[in-house]
Amino acid sequence: MTTERIDRAGVGLRSERGPILLAVMLSIGLVAIDATILATAVPSVVADLGGFTQFPWLFSIYLLAQAVSVPIYGKLADQRGRKPIMLLGVGLFVLGSVLCGFAWSMPALIAFRLVQGLGAGAIQPIGMTIVGDIYTVAERAKVQGYIASVWGISSFVGPTLGGVFSDFISWRWIFFVNIPLGIAAAWVLVRRFEEKVADKTGHRIDYTGAVLLAVGGSLLLLGLLEGGVMWDWDSAASIAILAAAVVLLVAFVFVERRAAEPILPLWVLRQRVLNSANSAALLIGLLMIGLSTYVPLYAQSVLGTSALVAGFALAAMTLGWPIAASFAGRIYLRVGFRTTMLMGSLIVVLGSGVLLTVGSGSSVLHLAAACFVIGVGLGFSASPSVVAAQSSVDWQTRGVVTGANMFARSVGSAVGVAVFGAVANGVVAARLGDDHADLEKVPSGILAPAIHDVYYGAAAAALLLVVAVLFMPNRITERPLRA
Repeated sequence: MTTERIDRAGVGLRSERGPILLAVMLSIGLVAIDATILATAVPSVVADLGGFTQFPWLFSIYLLAQAVSVPIYGKLADQRGRKPIMLLGVGLFVLGSVLCGFAWSMPALIAFRLVQGLGAGAIQPIGMTIVGDIYTVAERAKVQGYIASVWGISSFVGPTLGGVFSDFISWRWIFFVNIPLGIAAAWVLVRRFEEKVADKTGHRIDYTGAVLLAVGGSLLLLGLLEGGVMWDWDSAASIAILAAAVVLLVAFVFVERRAAEPILPLWVLRQRVLNSANSAALLIGLLMIGLSTYVPLYAQSVLGTSALVAGFALAAMTLGWPIAASFAGRIYLRVGFRTTMLMGSLIVVLGSGVLLTVGSGSSVLHLAAACFVIGVGLGFSASPSVVAAQSSVDWQTRGVVTGANMFARSVGSAVGVAVFGAVANGVVAARLGDDHADLEKVPSGILAPAIHDVYYGAAAAALLLVVAVLFMPNRITERPLRA
């Protein structure tokens, strides 16, 4: 690609690069809405297709496919260009949505969710990579507000659409609604996004590394997500899956050391900026899954609220995040990346402290306030870390770096599921003498202290987040953009 700079006077949607930003926002909107729209429709899906015991796989298979494909897409975007990989992701997501809409059974719906997950694995990291390509650090201070608004709007639109479609039309429309959004995003990308990749044919694809990472990563995430749920932690299945994951990932490291163009270059693990950003992403993923899993459960089973009210309590976090992210850019331009992220992580610690004060006699507003404060802190921590990581590398490796950051967040979510689930079930087992995986059936008097211990775990993760961001440089020398 040419190094000639383009006119950067305008940054908004009406500027020269506005259509590209709009396409990225529409694409990310597909993933953002999907993150919340399905949860409200699960009862309708189960009533129509059956398979109540299998429905958790609707979420697990999606997360698995998305997580393990992210680093592979990142590398391919560096080799082949952003545009074809982004279009591939949007195409897979829309195809998966159509198939999900026509699913005839729960196993079929689960299989089609895998296709959706493979599309989502390309959309979010490549979308953020495109933003890193066409905007400077200073410009991204404003652009982050546009991207954050997508998540903020989706946090309310998703549950609302899910409820409306399930109650008045059909749950199948929660998937069909992705079709016009996907077509619009692809059309704008095809028409308005031009890029020139110098040499698409001279690259070698690391097939061995890709297979080892995909299979090893899938087994690791599967073992963490389903350990203590589908099978006991000390069972033969759990041990075999996690052991196989370790063996494959160790083999992956050895392969990457010798590969001409590795899928995940090992130098990513040796740079201070990237280590700090990825460590922060892992802890953010862990905190997010802890809140999204246990806050609604606490609100309903302990505080006695309805599912709708419990959802709005959690929505306070998804509201605080984009609000903070929209201001984070202006702050890190003035005081630096580390200072901004440190401020955010300390706000997360404060919010975690407020969360620890929530008791069985508290109001749901108390719980929502804690979630909002944590969301604000995460917004000030997450967005600058991604910008810092992207700005520290050039075009040829920006896709890999962004993919590694997203993958770290996915691993953090899987670790959070395992750790927090073990903590909650351990408390319940100690009090009842049995391991109750279905926490919704546990009496509130026992469930309250179990989830409260989860909140202690979240507070510990918040403190570790402070440590992780301390290693982030305050100022980063930005690599030149490529037109």
